[in-house]
Amino acid sequence: MAEFDYDLFVIGGGSGGVRAARISATHGAKVAIAEEYRMGGTCVIRGCVPKKMLVYGSHFAEDLHEAYRFGWDIEGAKFDWPRLRDIVQTDVDRLEGLYAVNLGNVGVEIIEQRAVLTGPNEVQLADGTKVSAKYILVATGGWPAQAGCPGEEHALTSNEIFHLEKKPENIVIVGGGYIANEFAGIFHAFGSNVTIANRSDKILRPYDQEIVGRLLDISVAKGITYRLNAPLEKIEKNVDGTVTVHFKDGGPSQTADVIMVATGRVPNSGNLGLEALGVDLDKSGAITVGDDNKSSVDSIYAVGDVTNRVQLTPVAIREGHAFADSVFGGNPRTISYDNIPSAVFSSPPIASVGLTEDEARAKYGEHIKVYRSDFNPMKNVVSGRDERALYKMITQGPEEIVIGIHMIGPESSEILQGAAVAVVGKMPKKVLDDVVAIHPSMAEELVLFK
Repeated sequence: MAEFDYDLFVIGGGSGGVRAARISATHGAKVAIAEEYRMGGTCVIRGCVPKKMLVYGSHFAEDLHEAYRFGWDIEGAKFDWPRLRDIVQTDVDRLEGLYAVNLGNVGVEIIEQRAVLTGPNEVQLADGTKVSAKYILVATGGWPAQAGCPGEEHALTSNEIFHLEKKPENIVIVGGGYIANEFAGIFHAFGSNVTIANRSDKILRPYDQEIVGRLLDISVAKGITYRLNAPLEKIEKNVDGTVTVHFKDGGPSQTADVIMVATGRVPNSGNLGLEALGVDLDKSGAITVGDDNKSSVDSIYAVGDVTNRVQLTPVAIREGHAFADSVFGGNPRTISYDNIPSAVFSSPPIASVGLTEDEARAKYGEHIKVYRSDFNPMKNVVSGRDERALYKMITQGPEEIVIGIHMIGPESSEILQGAAVAVVGKMPKKVLDDVVAIHPSMAEELVLFK
């Protein structure tokens, strides 16, 4: 008889766990995956996928307004939030089904129950069943941080915002990161009055601050209000259903239909039995792992946001794949966390890879050169939209090795994916200079820096 019920038991059906389960099964492992809510995790169910669909929907607000300048007469256009909300959720259902199908096709057993660890090789399901596995992979992801003040239960997070019964006329979004700025752009485009309230004086801290400054200027010009240095004091629910947020900065309180807290995400590691087994957690609750994704207990591994290394879906997927190849595929490998491209799907979007200008100056001093292209995209010229794009390229040393590219402007996230090769590949700027430009395009600015 087999020593264990499974070769691998995965807790969590998000991007990292699903990839690890599927690839491990293709390597011949007997695999089960437990998910207590819906297959697909944060990204598919309540994160980047439905959010990007809302972003697409929000683009029509400006495009329809500007259509006249391109020869189109659009009369009677109006926005229907419940229609978009329901269409988005229908596609989420479709994607969830695909995840289950793909796992089933390679023989992974799906268990629709919560699972907790009861031993280094044992988990217990919600119905009381205990099963054993040679290896256990924790891939439970992250969870939205709460407001951390009295009345926090009256605020929504990114988990609930997709399911609003109606579009808010007024919304206060607490936080200054990518989630806050993305939803600010979305709801402003849908016609809501939007305020971003941030406890510090900076938004989007990891991004190049010149690029961030351009977003701030554009957002304020559109009518989005920013309250900086405004930590929360308390949140109150009013008799009429509205919510009032009070601030510690002494400024006026603010009442809105919805208060959304978007102050970050924390590892979803609680009540899994980890501490009792001696699995090391850091102060944020993240599972501490090595480059091989192994925890302090030899049979227990972890990937994705529960490890709090880089909270990005593509990173979790790569970690899950590397785990499967290493443990079951006979191909031990790790992944690099250097020069990971990222994007903020704000309005307009930001895209970034490599060192920011401040980081480059701190590391290399005066041995860097910064190239800028500050231009008005052709579409904006015709439409009359007053939003200039800004591209930056940062190089280092006499060979001008490209160490950072940062952009804000239409389709910047699509354009950066290819350009990121220059940073990851440590290419000299001359390589880009030798590329013939695609004209007319916004992307050509990346090969025309002077």
